[in-house]
Amino acid sequence: MITSILRAPSLNRAFISPVGRNALRSLHSSTPYVPGGPVYRGSVNDPTTFPPPSRTHGSYHWAFERLLAASLVPMTAAAFVTSGSSYPVLDGLLGISLVMHSHIGFDSMLVDYLHPRKFPFLGPLMTWTLRTATLGVLVGIYQFNTNDIGLTELIAKVWHA
Repeated sequence: MITSILRAPSLNRAFISPVGRNALRSLHSSTPYVPGGPVYRGSVNDPTTFPPPSRTHGSYHWAFERLLAASLVPMTAAAFVTSGSSYPVLDGLLGISLVMHSHIGFDSMLVDYLHPRKFPFLGPLMTWTLRTATLGVLVGIYQFNTNDIGLTELIAKVWHA
């Protein structure tokens, strides 16, 4: 890219001063190409540290998310068809799957928008808030399925209301 700027027509050179052109030439000739760019240390430009490679956070993690999202469709359809609380396994699977799907979605949002490097206090706080809320919802779903009508019966009542 630097070479193409230096060899470009005079229209492009008009925007680069002679000092800038010399700096580009020296930068191009003295700095070898490093995949991912140069590494700066000891300033605000420190690169983001990458987590160690893990198979569970790679393609298996992505495949699990898609499988979970796709499995919610037949489970919800089965909840409509059965429409009774005589299927506690379906209630449990549907409850856990809905909560896991929501947790993964909110966690992805937090990772994207409230990164701990940019928000050193708010990022981890919101992550732990999400984990606490997920645990609370799981306890509530368990209580609702065991001591009340259950999710499949709730879906049937809401559908016919």
